[in-house]
Amino acid sequence: MVDRIKHDAPVLVIGLGRFGAATAGQLDRLGREVLAVDTDEILVQKWSERVTHAVVADAKSIDALRQIGAQDFSIAVCAVGSSVEASVLITANLVDLKIPQIWAKAISASHGKILERIGANHVIYPEREAGERTAHLVSGRMLDFIEFDDDFALVKMYPPKPIRGKNLTESGVRSKHRVTVVGVKSPGKPFTYATENTVVSNHDLIIVSGTEGDIEKFAALE
Repeated sequence: MVDRIKHDAPVLVIGLGRFGAATAGQLDRLGREVLAVDTDEILVQKWSERVTHAVVADAKSIDALRQIGAQDFSIAVCAVGSSVEASVLITANLVDLKIPQIWAKAISASHGKILERIGANHVIYPEREAGERTAHLVSGRMLDFIEFDDDFALVKMYPPKPIRGKNLTESGVRSKHRVTVVGVKSPGKPFTYATENTVVSNHDLIIVSGTEGDIEKFAALE
């Protein structure tokens, strides 16, 4: 059922705190139709000018959700996190309305486990994920860090000194360091995919893929 959801399907976003507002705003920028819901009239008024629709409703009430047509959505995001009880009630209502794809914000592992058990398809831990990402970035070598489920990561970074001024075969990036340089961005030039003959200079930015451990070691090279 989830696989059949159209890529541009409208999205129901419940909760207009920082996480919910950021989600709704980005969906709107991507051209998606959004119905944003919150109990706070001031927040709803603010966002009514930025997203397709914004309404005041208490999503803890399944009848209130029915009245705004929540059951017609195939994707919903429960962005309420500060109150675990409210988050669980809202997610349970979305499950009862048989919304096929439910994303829910969790503030702890136990909260996330409850959300999964009642039927949330995707549980998001924004604080934890932001903290883990920050830990990789504070060293200053990495400019952006995306980690995938199986310890695989994709990183934007400055090239370590040992690989500068050589092509990727000569510097042995893959053979010595077990990472792959996916692409290179030189100042004033467009991003280009890397080949074995690509020479990385001092001023370039590189996109690197590999395991988290191998990338950390690679980034620490002097």
